[in-house]
Amino acid sequence: MNSRAYAPATPAWHLISLRPAGQHAALRRAAARFGARTLAVSPWRLRLHDDDATRDALLQALAGDLLVFTSPAAATAAMRLVPAERWEAATLVAVGEGTARVLRRHGAGNVSAPARMDSEGLLALPAMAGLQGKRVALVTAPGGRGVIAAQVQARGARLQRVDVYERVPQALPAATLARLQALAGPAVLAVSSGEALERVLSQLPPTLRQRWQQQPAVVASERLRALAAAHGFAHVHVAAGPLPAQLAAAAYAAARPSGH
Repeated sequence: MNSRAYAPATPAWHLISLRPAGQHAALRRAAARFGARTLAVSPWRLRLHDDDATRDALLQALAGDLLVFTSPAAATAAMRLVPAERWEAATLVAVGEGTARVLRRHGAGNVSAPARMDSEGLLALPAMAGLQGKRVALVTAPGGRGVIAAQVQARGARLQRVDVYERVPQALPAATLARLQALAGPAVLAVSSGEALERVLSQLPPTLRQRWQQQPAVVASERLRALAAAHGFAHVHVAAGPLPAQLAAAAYAAARPSGH
């Protein structure tokens, strides 16, 4: 993309990322194009499963009618467990374009992804209609995406859940909390996971939590907007989607003073 399309914010501003440990790079690059420094605040790290039980569960899922992937991490973990040729004829659904790209990069041929990259958008796809009596696998991690599982079963499908990775909680380091306390200038919080938001908020000192509630937050969906509002955030902006470039663009707009 033409770098001239981006103008650094004045004064300098910060983007607070709640991505898992080691998963901040894409958002960091996107935010840098808008003149932001990214502060990583990770509530967990990801552990990909690599065991025979998970591999066998995936092979069973591939014998079914449809596999639904809930994140890029789920796609990455699954593709490491089963050879690429096994995915060529499978019918796959991805919750968003980032997840779809991972699947296609590993050789999957028949992949659908919604323009609206959330649970509701996924459920509206043609591939998710007419599920009565079909075998549908949800490839995911423990916790989250309950809306998809419930709706798949409500539509009459036989649901198989395959947890191919897990989120391992971690406490926020004292050094991270100190950096957050000392942060000067405009700051915007980026939220693409409700679980991540709630886990981080539970670890913030009351004064810091109150500061966050008064600064802008950008979220990846209307569902997350409602969640942030329920947690007391006063200035919540909905990005065009959950991709790093979309979150960074919305954060840049939120960081600028009105009229500048």
